[in-house]
Amino acid sequence: MATLTAQTISRSGLKAVYSVAASGGDEFANTGSEFIHVKNDDGSSHTVTIETVATVDGLAVADRDLAVPAGEDRMIGPFPTGTYNDSDGKAQLTYDAVTSVTIAVLKPGS
Repeated sequence: MATLTAQTISRSGLKAVYSVAASGGDEFANTGSEFIHVKNDDGSSHTVTIETVATVDGLAVADRDLAVPAGEDRMIGPFPTGTYNDSDGKAQLTYDAVTSVTIAVLKPGS
């Protein structure tokens, strides 16, 4: 599992740096402001799963699965900390496959 660092968007702009999606999944420190930009340059659709840790009345909240169609990209988030953060304050991501999938974690500046 790779740990991704959030990149801050500012009024002067940001040229985001993308990482190859890790086959074992990725994680990032989540303050509740971050979002992810997933690019799928493969010929097949791929699914990103964001793990949830929240429960309601003792029942687990289902993980969030989002499809990124072939040749497209998706901005996903933000992620409320009480729903998505593990005990280390990180959000966990997995992928159904990582062929030609890249990801950047972004957050707004002040």
